[in-house]
Amino acid sequence: MTTDALGGLTAELVSRTLLDAAEIAASHTLPRFRSGLAVDNKLADGFDPVTEADREAELAIRALLEERFPDHAIIGEEWDDKAGAGRFAWIIDPIDGTRAFITGVPVWGTLIGLTVDGKAAAGLMAQPFTGEIYLSLPGEASYYRGFDKEPLKTSKVTELKGAKLTTTSPDLFERDGLLESWSRMRKSVLTTRYGLDCYGYALMAAGHIDLVVEAGLKDVDICPLIPLIENAGGVITTWDGGRAEQGGNCVAAATPELHAAAMALLRG
Repeated sequence: MTTDALGGLTAELVSRTLLDAAEIAASHTLPRFRSGLAVDNKLADGFDPVTEADREAELAIRALLEERFPDHAIIGEEWDDKAGAGRFAWIIDPIDGTRAFITGVPVWGTLIGLTVDGKAAAGLMAQPFTGEIYLSLPGEASYYRGFDKEPLKTSKVTELKGAKLTTTSPDLFERDGLLESWSRMRKSVLTTRYGLDCYGYALMAAGHIDLVVEAGLKDVDICPLIPLIENAGGVITTWDGGRAEQGGNCVAAATPELHAAAMALLRG
């Protein structure tokens, strides 16, 4: 099957590539999880952890992509971007949630996405410790665990007062001067959970969480998750209503009504 959204690539090829890349990444991340491996800090002021698992998993994913698509661009978290000759770019975060990874909490994941002409077209979040894969292609979003496969569908929550909200950390809003906006949001919802990183978006696509609000995201943090959210029925934009492929301050909601309510509250 070929779809216009994939720029002429077949859905079978893209799906197989995403799954193969996730499997290769797991061979580097999973043996190192809860192993006491060394942690480096990428920041001189603050803490942005990176490990051997991050670096080696991304190199393995890049090698597979370069072999199958030598002309495609590659944008990754840990290594320099590779320029491409056409419409396609692969987006990689080998371990989204390295803080969770280094503390033994299984809410980190490997993110891999494909953009066509700058728009997110397909994406995957894989959590190898739990054996879960969330995969989206144009017009579909699915959950895999072992031999089980289920369609992903966001909840039907439309009002903030009934919404289950998550964000990685309230520190993100304090750092970016957005704490007042976050405080209004937190006080308006049913309940709030912290520290889920990419796993929170996957749970939203599956209907368990209704709203994700974050600040200061990188493109690799969010771009692979956009197809999952949109094809499961949700809405994701930046706080000013734009596309979220480049990251920044982002809002993902289960329904258009909930998204509109969250945007109005964030704008004050």
